[in-house]
Amino acid sequence: MDLSIVIPAYNEKENIVELYKRLSAVLKQLKKTYEIIFVDDGSSDGTFVELDKISKTDKNVKVIKFRKNFGQTAAWSAGFDSSKGDLIITMDSDLQNDPKDIPKLLKKISEGYDVVSGWRHKRKDKFFKKFFSLFSRFLRKKLIKDQIHDSGCSLKVYKKEAIKELELHGEMHRYIVELLALKGYKIGEVKVKHYPRLKGKTKYNLIRLPKGFLDLILVAFWQRYSARPLHLFGGIGLLSTFFGVLIGIYLVYIKFKFGVAIANRPLLLLCVLFIVLGVQFIIFGIITDILTKIYYSDKKNYSIEKILR
Repeated sequence: MDLSIVIPAYNEKENIVELYKRLSAVLKQLKKTYEIIFVDDGSSDGTFVELDKISKTDKNVKVIKFRKNFGQTAAWSAGFDSSKGDLIITMDSDLQNDPKDIPKLLKKISEGYDVVSGWRHKRKDKFFKKFFSLFSRFLRKKLIKDQIHDSGCSLKVYKKEAIKELELHGEMHRYIVELLALKGYKIGEVKVKHYPRLKGKTKYNLIRLPKGFLDLILVAFWQRYSARPLHLFGGIGLLSTFFGVLIGIYLVYIKFKFGVAIANRPLLLLCVLFIVLGVQFIIFGIITDILTKIYYSDKKNYSIEKILR
């Protein structure tokens, strides 16, 4: 199969049928074999009823229904696991993405890219959403050196081999491109249209911000220390121990040089604290290093593009 289109949907009854019509019209013009995978993420507004009707009239449509709302990351993951296409396309179900942009993404990925991300260069969202997206973009650029203008755009196309290497948890769907870039996949970007939401309610809220920020920290950590966490925690431990020893040498010096009592000095407690914390960080680093080796024991910590014989 050529294409798999994965679309999570949560309470999008008012948009899902129109999205299907627009998407089907575009896909039929491509003259490629395809499947459309809708993932109903525990909708309570009748979204699944509409999807059920669609699936009964179109053999290219597959519907996955969650027992409850598990979140967008789980929905993407379920769709990816069920996909059979050589190329996997993702998009939102709120009609803010334009299916007519799909040919542009397919053309770009044919130029040798492994992932092509849409760039909503003229976003039609409300001010607060655009503001926090810009702030998120700033953090991404600083913490993980993200070079994509709009990682949050759901309209993307992936090669199958790239998606199959992903393990998604928490809110990590926000950082799929960054996770694949860590593995060495080539990332491209094209400008796409973006429309304001006309029907239904946005699922974006301020509660998601701290979750996204914590996941960003995780990606930044994984980017630098996934193979050897001891380098991070051991480094902090050595630095802490060094300061503790330095303070200790100073205290011993003033004790024997000037006869100053040090037993009741706060610096002595600080010396002990730095040394104890340093040792603990080193031990923690060793433990996390061992756990990392166990984690990778049945996984590959590399990605092969091709093998020549």
